[in-house]
Amino acid sequence: MSLHDEVNKRKTFAIISHPDAGKTTLTERLLLFGNQIRSAGTVKGKKTGKFAASDWMEIEKQRGISVTSSVMNFPYNDYQVNILDTPGHDDFSEDTYRTLTAVDSVVMIIDATKGIEAQTKKLFRVCRMRGIPIFTFINKLDREGREPLELLEEIEEVLDIETYPMNWPVGMGKRFLGIFDRDGKQFIQHNGNEEETYIPYEDLNKPEHQDLVSQATYQETKDELSLVEEAGDTFSLDAVMSGEQTPVFFGSALAPFGVQTFFDTFISMAPTPGPRKSTEGVIDPENPDFSGFIFKIQANMNPAHRDRVAFLRVCSGKFERGMNVKLARTGKPVKLSQTQQFVASSRDTIEEAYAGDIIGVYDPNAYRIGDTLMEGKTHFEYKELPQFPPELFKSVTASNVMKSKQFKKGIEQLVQEGAIQLFKRHDNEANILGAVGELQYDVFKYRMKNEYNVEVMLESIGERIPRWLKEEQVDASLFDERNQLVRDREGNYVVLFRNEFALNWFKDKHPKTELIDLFEANKFEQTY
Repeated sequence: MSLHDEVNKRKTFAIISHPDAGKTTLTERLLLFGNQIRSAGTVKGKKTGKFAASDWMEIEKQRGISVTSSVMNFPYNDYQVNILDTPGHDDFSEDTYRTLTAVDSVVMIIDATKGIEAQTKKLFRVCRMRGIPIFTFINKLDREGREPLELLEEIEEVLDIETYPMNWPVGMGKRFLGIFDRDGKQFIQHNGNEEETYIPYEDLNKPEHQDLVSQATYQETKDELSLVEEAGDTFSLDAVMSGEQTPVFFGSALAPFGVQTFFDTFISMAPTPGPRKSTEGVIDPENPDFSGFIFKIQANMNPAHRDRVAFLRVCSGKFERGMNVKLARTGKPVKLSQTQQFVASSRDTIEEAYAGDIIGVYDPNAYRIGDTLMEGKTHFEYKELPQFPPELFKSVTASNVMKSKQFKKGIEQLVQEGAIQLFKRHDNEANILGAVGELQYDVFKYRMKNEYNVEVMLESIGERIPRWLKEEQVDASLFDERNQLVRDREGNYVVLFRNEFALNWFKDKHPKTELIDLFEANKFEQTY
């Protein structure tokens, strides 16, 4: 098969949502379709002992949450599917933001009972800024929820995007009868017990379906659908690809209902890998020279071996196991011999991969998030991945000073994989950890104890406003405990201002000192 054919088989997408909207449950259903698991688990599976395959960390199983992005690769029909299941919790949004740089489209899940929630809005904006096509799955139709028209109106008003319902639900909760599949011109009847009956529109008038079509809920919905078809937006695949319109699917991941139809339609419509911007211009996915970038590093996926895996998005050419490539940041050659594909923490050795694929590369502590790997004589780097400033800061020390070696290794590895950010005080080199949310600290403590056998003590220094400084403008005498001067892991100077008042006071007193807001400096528009 040609490189062109292989690239066009790839469908690489992320699943995003607010916590508890059903993201991991939907992922399980898709894995079931791809014959990757025998039965779908749930996120909160303690009583049954069945856990979601994509929640592979022990802490995820204990707490019933996703705390890190996971990767799943499998063939489906004529396609090679790469799914990235992301954490929904706001505290892990930086991991999700980095993951979104590695995909070609996104499935956004919305809870039919709650509508647009805070984290959904944040993640949607990131997708819009990057121009990622967005497909919407409105979940939990097996419960009583908000009316479909109301949900579509909210999506259009809050997210400022056109909607086009690919199907239309008939009732909800106990009144749920099924959906009109507008794309497939059929009615999909909900029979309970995970069974669906597919009835072509032209067969609905047959006597055997009179019990269905005579129900008041069916008749009311049919009139509502007529209104939608007359007054709604026209479907445009071009508008979808440019991020201006989102196809909307109604269903239930848990029941499950409507998931198979959704997935088949989505896979047929979702974009294949496209070109990527680099320091030397746009790199086409069908460029014969292999290249890719690392968007995630995960330590200890296999606790027995204490390994480190770098997740690499292939952007061009063909990867072959054992090939020699160049690490752009250092110019040094690297041999890619230990490489894998994943279903969460399960992995198999992979011999070849193409643009769009996500592969795991053994990391001998040499890679950083954002690194570019390539073959050929050209030298370029894919645009730097965005970094976001933390909001909470805590000093960290080892409870047992005799375990300083394990303490240092644990912090170094967890910081390298982006689980948390590290700063060192300018005056005494004390370690300070920065995080977006409190839950990141809980996960950090858990992993330090369970993966590195080190108990740590954390002492809060509160919420701070970090601002980066140019080295030539640093005057240590201007800072104290209230506004602390620290260095980040790259050695750059940072001031941790106590509050907005302290920040504004400093600006007024020292107008010539440039304070860099990392969030503003790393807008997603500049990334790709």
